[in-house]
Amino acid sequence: MQNWDDLRIFLAVARSKRIAPAARSLGVDATTVGRRLARLAARVDRPLFESVGGERRLTEEGEALLAHAETVESAIVAAIAPAGDLAPAGHVRVSVAEGLATWVIAPAIAPFQASHPRIRLDLITASGFLNPSKREADIAVMLARPRSAQLRAIEFARYRLRLYATPDYLDRHGRPTSNADLGKHVLVGYVPEHIYAPELDYLSEIEPGLTPQVRSTSINVQRSLVSAGGGIAVLPDFMAQHDSGLEPVLGESVAVHRTFWLVTHQDTHATSRIQAVSTWLQAIGGRLG
Repeated sequence: MQNWDDLRIFLAVARSKRIAPAARSLGVDATTVGRRLARLAARVDRPLFESVGGERRLTEEGEALLAHAETVESAIVAAIAPAGDLAPAGHVRVSVAEGLATWVIAPAIAPFQASHPRIRLDLITASGFLNPSKREADIAVMLARPRSAQLRAIEFARYRLRLYATPDYLDRHGRPTSNADLGKHVLVGYVPEHIYAPELDYLSEIEPGLTPQVRSTSINVQRSLVSAGGGIAVLPDFMAQHDSGLEPVLGESVAVHRTFWLVTHQDTHATSRIQAVSTWLQAIGGRLG
């Protein structure tokens, strides 16, 4: 490899999955990105990407090159660092549930940045978790422990969810006294066909047959609906229990328990930048319970 810049462009496309956003982040035009990728593929004599649904996804050969390219990137960052500065550096992409990212992780980012200024952190909260085994993310906080031998998983946190509503809503519509009473209320929940993990199907676990009348793919939107007096929803305690405007419904008698798992790839979990972010996240998870 004679041109690091080609690898830099390869990394940008691998991370954004599209040429146009990669070109914008690099400050070059899309034609240049396409030409450099073609040159790199010709140099290694194998295809690095395949086009799927408008995205550029890594081939098996591309995934192999990605690991080496990230190693080169880290080495270059370390090489140009001030003498004696061995602080972790590089890009780390974390896939995490929207509610956890909003209410727990985002408020803790500023101190992490202050202590790790050379780590560029991405929080990806799109519906569904990005998969470290496919190198879509460096770290994922997932609702189910993956079984792939390529991945390492440790318990991040156990947490509780309960039914919440505003006192005003309950004053107007009455306070349920049993699970069966919930069927008489406006329930807020997920859009069934967009539930990306079975662990999010809370209502059927509480009482078979319960269905939400007001639905959203976003847990933050669901919380906003409830806060506006729009109904009753299952919310994590870390999003609701400290809000004086929300009241647990059915008290402690109805609770759903879940576990988050911190997942990394076997090939990269030991790198200093991944270790730095993982250690920080584990500290956050330890406070969640």
